Amino acid sequence: MGRRKGRDISGWVIIDKPAGLTSTAVVNKVRWAFDAKKAGHAGTLDPEATGVLAIALGEATKTVPYITDAMKAYRFTVRLGQATNTDDAEGEVIETSDLRPTDDDIRQALLPLTGDIMQVPPQFSAVKIDGERAYKRARDGETMEIAARPLFVEELNMVSRPDPDHVELEMVCGKGGYVRSIARDLGAALGCFGYVVSLRRVWSGPFEADEAMSLELVEQLARTPALDEWLRPLEQGLDDLPEVRCTPEGAAKLRNGNPGMVISSDAEYGDEAWASFEGRAVAVGIYRAGELHPNRVFVP
Repeated sequence: MGRRKGRDISGWVIIDKPAGLTSTAVVNKVRWAFDAKKAGHAGTLDPEATGVLAIALGEATKTVPYITDAMKAYRFTVRLGQATNTDDAEGEVIETSDLRPTDDDIRQALLPLTGDIMQVPPQFSAVKIDGERAYKRARDGETMEIAARPLFVEELNMVSRPDPDHVELEMVCGKGGYVRSIARDLGAALGCFGYVVSLRRVWSGPFEADEAMSLELVEQLARTPALDEWLRPLEQGLDDLPEVRCTPEGAAKLRNGNPGMVISSDAEYGDEAWASFEGRAVAVGIYRAGELHPNRVFVP
């Protein structure tokens, strides 16, 4: 394998992902369209899900963890009265119920799913069990014990009830939340079962669906200068971290991977922060007593 050819181009591209494509397929298409050497994404969306897919090119890939960790918002519809083996519409129906909860029942059942909760990922998920992806074992018909993991749900609200069989919800949550698990657990709490029929990520950290590009537009503008105008600065990926400003000497030291002198107004001792010089990101690291100790350095 030779070195991947392409441009040294850095920044964020925000795509409104269409249904029916994997997140990886979208990343590959965007990398090809920009002729970028390197690309990655923050927070996978299931193939049938739509909405914000934040794609990082070049040096921006170093900021991916901060967007992966950021709060995200989802709007989704749950089908009540049935459970599927995948907790979404792709799977087979495995349980049914004639019970249909009232709107008030639903509102009450959402309360215990809010705040700091423990969530069990779906059987069909990318969680690793004994070194193997859960979905591979689930496809072989295995039922696994998957450990619950902590999730912070800031908001979980009912938006509408189109008919007795469906409820539309909105959720704002932290890293690692499975909307399919929320649908499953809500159905279980109501005693009527439930699964996700449609899901859209409305925003992810600083990136919003309203400002995202369609994949059609990416294909239309592929390999043209007009496409580059949609590239956002990598600094946007550092939105959740405090910014400290470098002295010229500090910037030079940080670029070599050494602690450098910075001026801070937001960061406190021991905080993770990003250092800027003339508005551009130089490094991310730990702020201590007037210096930033870098753990990620950006190539200018």
